[in-house]
Amino acid sequence: MPRSSHDPVPVAYLNPAFLESADGRAIRILAEYLEPLARFRRQRIQDTVVFFGSARFPSRAEAARRLARLESPEGKALPRQQLRAERKLAEKNLDLSRYYEDARKLATLLTRWAQRLPSRRRRFVVATGGGPGIMEAANRGAREAGGVTIGLNIRLPHEQKPNPYITPALNFEFRYFFMRKFWFAYPAKALVIFPGGFGTLDELFEILTLAQTDKLAKKILVIIYGREYWDQVMNFQALLQAGAISPSDLDLFRVADSPEEAFERLRVGLTRFHLQQEPARPESPELARTRP
Repeated sequence: MPRSSHDPVPVAYLNPAFLESADGRAIRILAEYLEPLARFRRQRIQDTVVFFGSARFPSRAEAARRLARLESPEGKALPRQQLRAERKLAEKNLDLSRYYEDARKLATLLTRWAQRLPSRRRRFVVATGGGPGIMEAANRGAREAGGVTIGLNIRLPHEQKPNPYITPALNFEFRYFFMRKFWFAYPAKALVIFPGGFGTLDELFEILTLAQTDKLAKKILVIIYGREYWDQVMNFQALLQAGAISPSDLDLFRVADSPEEAFERLRVGLTRFHLQQEPARPESPELARTRP
């Protein structure tokens, strides 16, 4: 029905049709910068440690339940070929669930340590992409330690619900991937890269590229977790031998194989680069590449 000339005209910033239009894109982008910034300030978030990893790896309890269902009368009623395929997948998920449990434990260790730091603001808060799998595990571990925890979710064609362990006031949903990536990187002092797929690789290599090209105004520690998994996925030595990267580029990250080892690398590195009185920007590229 056409609008009457006597109907009130909404101001532009309250006009949904305009805000959702192509002409309103700049406002939507700006909102995804300013609204999280305001919330982080209200919650006294100074910096974060970001956990990346697969959304598909379940907890050990969930993986065990899935396998048990296949051993039940209901599961055994499935066609033989389907049952065999589903059992193989369930057994694989049970094996991979160790990464969920390790992320959960590491987030707990990190949060307990960070809460003891003398600061009026919250330091090294666990942040994730807000979904299931490794993201859920990290949010869960931080919450179990009594800390606040951040979820930076993304609106997708297939619905991705935020996991239940995110602090409600720090539960975000983004429309734009690049704004979500900005908030992953901007407050981050460290990344922990658990086994994952395309998204995890994208996030890892973006930060490594920024560090390699000296585009970061701070030291971001990068911990790659799970040598067994990542050695099958990535061959950094091949890149080095081909001359595609420099030997010093291998110092942009460290590898860890247990929650305790990863936590110790984080504790030492965060203390050295972000708790001691040092310049905000490393004095030289050599220092920037120094491993904690």
